Amino acid sequence: MSGILNSSIGRKFAMAISALFLMVFLLQHFAINILSVFSPDTFNDVSHFMGTFWVIQYLLQPVLIFGVVFHFVMGFILEYKNWSARKIGYAKTSRSATSTWMSRNMLLTGAVVLAFMVLHFIDFWIPEINTKYIVGDMSGLVDPVNTESGFRYYEELVHKFHHPLRVAAYVISFVLLSLHLLHGFNSAFQSVGANNKYTKGLKGFGKVYAIGIPLGFVFIALFHHFTH
Repeated sequence: MSGILNSSIGRKFAMAISALFLMVFLLQHFAINILSVFSPDTFNDVSHFMGTFWVIQYLLQPVLIFGVVFHFVMGFILEYKNWSARKIGYAKTSRSATSTWMSRNMLLTGAVVLAFMVLHFIDFWIPEINTKYIVGDMSGLVDPVNTESGFRYYEELVHKFHHPLRVAAYVISFVLLSLHLLHGFNSAFQSVGANNKYTKGLKGFGKVYAIGIPLGFVFIALFHHFTH
């Protein structure tokens, strides 16, 4: 493993695999969150299942956390290696003329997305972990008698989107995530060697994904902000 990561091609391949893994998770995360717009009860049921099923909690969740950390650490390493390998003066003239703003600023958009993920963890993941494993209440849903018991999935989501500054932070973060994905999606498929007759279709799908998924999350945040 260390030998693969010591080579430029190996690092790019590992970065691409982690990116594709996180894209699958992002799609799944969106599919669950959009339920909060159409059916709060279904959203609560699915969230409760995801939050209590042992395979997800003890196997998939650690893998996800590792994937997030690995992807961002590898991204910073790759950016640093690229920066170290080129002459600064040459990069300022030729690179900006032959590359997009997204490709030149992956480190910036990635850093903002990372900061957003920290906020997202503080808003949702840490309170859930505290409720289930520190407080010790695994019930998950609101108790109709004692509204202080359980982790209130839908109510918690709506509560977080009350404050306009938090909503603005989410919207800006998802716009930058979209820009990050617009370059990252195609870059990931190139790194794993997916340059074939399906390349044009993959690029089209990548654009739809990179714009549609973040836009969907923006819609969710704005919907709950303006309807509650």
